[in-house]
Amino acid sequence: MGVDLCAIDLAHPVINGSGTFDVIAARRAFGASVDEQFPFSAFVSKTITLQPRSGNPPARLFETPAGLINSIGLPNRGLAGYLEHDLPQLATLAVPLITNVMGSDAGEVSQLLEALDGREEIAAIELNVSCPNVKTGLDIGSDPAELSKLLAAVRADTSKPLIVKLTPNTANVALVAKAAEASGADAVSLINTLRAFAADPARPGKAWLGSGTGGQSGPAIRAIALAQTSAVAAAVELPIIAMGGISNAANARQFLDAGALIVAVGTESFRDPAAAAQVRDGLARAA
Repeated sequence: MGVDLCAIDLAHPVINGSGTFDVIAARRAFGASVDEQFPFSAFVSKTITLQPRSGNPPARLFETPAGLINSIGLPNRGLAGYLEHDLPQLATLAVPLITNVMGSDAGEVSQLLEALDGREEIAAIELNVSCPNVKTGLDIGSDPAELSKLLAAVRADTSKPLIVKLTPNTANVALVAKAAEASGADAVSLINTLRAFAADPARPGKAWLGSGTGGQSGPAIRAIALAQTSAVAAAVELPIIAMGGISNAANARQFLDAGALIVAVGTESFRDPAAAAQVRDGLARAA
């Protein structure tokens, strides 16, 4: 069950999707049992941005027949708040910490990577490239050339393993993954949420979510996630962290068989906080 992710030893191949498991809040609610029964072999923080973000206006969540549309908007304390308040608590976890970051341009990403590079508590950095480019309005990671340009500008800012979290909202995710590989990424993770719209049942033609649109996750996107994982695995030699509607060990096995090294449980943890432990234990029994 043990795996090696960029020279980081993990006890098993199940981690969390960024922003889907608030371990700090869980500790407040459940105490020491959270650490005693921790389901993940590494912990991925929620997305950290340079400046604090309050997130999107409500409503922020809409349940679908096979998943969830969210428009949370990446609320976080910002880099300084993360280093002062969150990191000291996350550093006490018994598993490696992966910090997820996002910037709207190379300058912001550079500042984030430089600030995190010297922190021994952090084992690796995950770069979320699903942020809209301030000039084009498109996801930074949707264009191989734009992603190459970004990574060329920032890769030297950290010596830590750099995981690029790919956006699924692109014409050819395999080409984007190849650009990430050629530009210095140590691993890739996919898929992020798919753009989605939730109609307000009480107001025809109007959006339920406060920001208008959101991101679909959960079992509804599993087939798409499997297709994109398989395509990326055929295109690059990088380790792959796969996610997208993983609800049980059988789902996880499909992603591992498609070429992933590690799987991440996300939306299912909202329904059942013990879901990842069940995925892990199911994989162990079948090994």
